[in-house]
Amino acid sequence: MGRRQIDSEPTRWVSLILLLMGVFSCSVVYMFMSVILRPNEQNKFSSASEAESVKLFETDGGCCRGIDQFELWGAAVKWGSDFKFNSSIECCDACKAMCNGKDGPCLCDSWVYCGNPEACGSKFGECWLKKQNDPLAPDRQQAGDNTIWTSGLIFGKGEGIVKMKTQHGILHIKLLPECAPHSVMYILELLTMRHCAGCQFYRAEGRGKSWDSEGNHLKSASLGPPFALIQGTLEAEGVAFKKIPTEECPIIQRGSVAWIDSGPEFFISLANHEEWKNAYTVFGYVLPEDIEIAEKIATLPVIPDVWNNINVSVLQKPVSFSFSRVDKVSK
Repeated sequence: MGRRQIDSEPTRWVSLILLLMGVFSCSVVYMFMSVILRPNEQNKFSSASEAESVKLFETDGGCCRGIDQFELWGAAVKWGSDFKFNSSIECCDACKAMCNGKDGPCLCDSWVYCGNPEACGSKFGECWLKKQNDPLAPDRQQAGDNTIWTSGLIFGKGEGIVKMKTQHGILHIKLLPECAPHSVMYILELLTMRHCAGCQFYRAEGRGKSWDSEGNHLKSASLGPPFALIQGTLEAEGVAFKKIPTEECPIIQRGSVAWIDSGPEFFISLANHEEWKNAYTVFGYVLPEDIEIAEKIATLPVIPDVWNNINVSVLQKPVSFSFSRVDKVSK
């Protein structure tokens, strides 16, 4: 892929006309109220589009990862002393089961598990299910070599969506903490900054003649260049970037947001790239209604360049962006 180098009869007729006028009037009123009372930008994330996207971006069996030697605090909804499992995945799945989107709001959005028999002692197997006051700013108790716990976040429907604001529009990105917890924690850190100085897109390549409008590869077409992506950096001034360990690496799909190697360079894919197999850590996806913004960036003026013997297209003017939050939406 290449890495940078450094939205009676007359009576009957009268009745029919009056009926049609009534229907028309109701339609006008309905359309007017639909505009005036249209849900704000947050409310659209309770629609079916996010649910369908979740299905699209789920890996085989779903993800359930946490961060070792890291403890999340918060109000307990299941006490670990009475709730034990043999693995952190089982603990994570128990939290997920309380946040399936079918029975109202998430009752659990974070979990804490003790999985080292020697370090945990009598606490071994304890699974604490918790509820954060603010899922986008979770209460962190402690982290480090002396921490015996493994912790993770769960973002339910309408939660864990951030805004990547550019001069060309806003990309709403659903984060995937169950698949890429280290990556998501870094993004949550960026949310605390007023500006994301240094964050920008610097490479932009459209789908060309290789992929259709839905991101499907066209038979007998090349696999690039162009490679159907926009690429940039998430290394912000004022925030120390630590290389992200390899996390869940599903097949790249249209809308996937993934690291290049261990970051801070990343890309948003405009196509389905089965040929890349499981090469990149995916930590989020662009909601389908916003992918056109990424497509728009891919049409901006570029200049050709060569990185490691790969032909690429570099933006004449990099596109800066910032991050901000989208709070959970009530149904």
